[in-house]
Amino acid sequence: MTEQEKMLAGKLYDPSDKVLAALRAKAHELCQAYNHLPETDEKRIEIIKELGIAGTDLYLQGPIQFDYGCFTSIGARFYANFNFTCLDCCPVTIGDDVFFGPNVSLLTPMHPLRWQERNMYTKPDGTATDREYAKPITIGSNCWLAGNVTVCGGVTIGEGSVIGAGSVVTRDIPPHSLAAGVPCRVIREITKADALEHRADLF
Repeated sequence: MTEQEKMLAGKLYDPSDKVLAALRAKAHELCQAYNHLPETDEKRIEIIKELGIAGTDLYLQGPIQFDYGCFTSIGARFYANFNFTCLDCCPVTIGDDVFFGPNVSLLTPMHPLRWQERNMYTKPDGTATDREYAKPITIGSNCWLAGNVTVCGGVTIGEGSVIGAGSVVTRDIPPHSLAAGVPCRVIREITKADALEHRADLF
């Protein structure tokens, strides 16, 4: 297996691999270019395409930061507010009609818990590297992640769920759930009782 194949399969891989390092460098440069353009500049669309993000009709307020971009798939009518970070060392899959508040982070990378295995080391050729692996993230359609939400690798958030501001999502969230906290936990199911027609205080 190549290092890229190992990475995408959730195996230990070498992040100093030349192919991966070149992909990351390109993505980081493209993100930097995107972040320096006005929100109305059509060149932003070309940059998203060049990043290789699979998606249609998406709006990224910016600034954005992708590790690769090409390992992220986003559905239709996606909106991300300021400071969206996506470390897509494993596949990141986002459904249709998903909203992200400011400072949302999707973090697939994982590191060994023991420092003896986590710390940097030098390969025989003199290159410094470390041991990493990653776990995929999946976010179903019709979800809203409020501001400052962090989603960790290996998590699936079910369709129609809402994640409260400041949450750190470390485990799966079932569909149609209101969840919040550190670590994020399900508070209750979202039902028809939550419809706006029952919110007289808003009208």
